Amino acid sequence: MKELAHRRERSANVVSSSFFNRLELLWNLMRMNEKLLKRYLFASDFDQTLSFNDSGAILAELLGIPKEEFERRSNGMAKLNLVQQGAELAYFLLHDPEFHDRVRKEHLFEAGKLVPLKKDIDLLYSLLGNGIDGYHFDFYVLSAAPVEIVKSALAGIVPADHIFGTEFEYDSNGRIQSIKRATAGYGKVVRLEQLQEALNIGPDHLIYAGDGSSDMHAMLHVNDGDGLTIAVSQSRKVTAVAQRTVLSNNALAMLVPIFEKVLKWDQPQIRDFFERNGFLVQEWEKVRTDWLTLSPAETGLTHRAGA
Repeated sequence: MKELAHRRERSANVVSSSFFNRLELLWNLMRMNEKLLKRYLFASDFDQTLSFNDSGAILAELLGIPKEEFERRSNGMAKLNLVQQGAELAYFLLHDPEFHDRVRKEHLFEAGKLVPLKKDIDLLYSLLGNGIDGYHFDFYVLSAAPVEIVKSALAGIVPADHIFGTEFEYDSNGRIQSIKRATAGYGKVVRLEQLQEALNIGPDHLIYAGDGSSDMHAMLHVNDGDGLTIAVSQSRKVTAVAQRTVLSNNALAMLVPIFEKVLKWDQPQIRDFFERNGFLVQEWEKVRTDWLTLSPAETGLTHRAGA
């Protein structure tokens, strides 16, 4: 009798354990599904969105061509509408003797190292990936600039396979022969659609940040799908299309529209988030454009904010 009771007890424990294991599995699956529902694609332009200067101007100066002369040529190209907006440098590298005859692949990597970047892009990438509870934002960079320049500039900050730019074919000496693919104008829309399909992300979970006319096709595409568009310049063409405009020398400022529209946070919650991550919002002029100045918080203040 004792042995029979012992067997029944063990059987009950096995059934109970199996039940709770299945319950735990079901709970984990529900949490995974919840996380999938809160997955977003964050795509950003590079020149003057994550950086302060046009990479083409930096490459020109590396070749001894004054910045003003490069801008004059670029503006002339833009007025002629011969190429997609933002693809002026690619055109020069193929057809302008001063660029085509002198630039080699290694020069593009060298120019990338000279690009001045906005602050805390690495932290922006980290926070979007796993720093916001219940949300995951896949961070990608889409640029009309040569992909070698962008990858060199963001080396150690954004993974190379998350960076897309204009790709060239080279000869054995590193001279540019032709364009393989241009990520400018409507080319950014094509890349966005490919990423959406690959990541299985709906159009309303798409966020795009940019600064110039090369970004307008992408912004219109995102707006059409009820996503979020962020301008980081005061260019009238862009601000007229973008839902929000944020001006700051710190890349983290682009989080503000995301917090407000996606997470539905108010200003106190946003300030608290920045403080918990080591920053104080010193200035925030709330008009149609958000003006932010962020500075490292004092250690004591950070501890108190997180207490």
